[in-house]
Amino acid sequence: MTIQLNGERYEVSESLTVEALLARLEIDGRRVAVELNELVVKKAAYADTVVRDGDAVEVVNFVGGG
Repeated sequence: MTIQLNGERYEVSESLTVEALLARLEIDGRRVAVELNELVVKKAAYADTVVRDGDAVEVVNFVGGG
């Protein structure tokens, strides 16, 4: 199946939850914000939100500064 990940085509073998996708990408879910089809996914919903074929996922890292 094919999704759009941060604007790039990304192939996965099956539907995944947001949590599983982040794990596959080796991304700490506590340090990012995730948008699925232009809607922000709450961290509490990462384990229950399924990414399906054709979905658009944006993963944004928090950057500290000051």
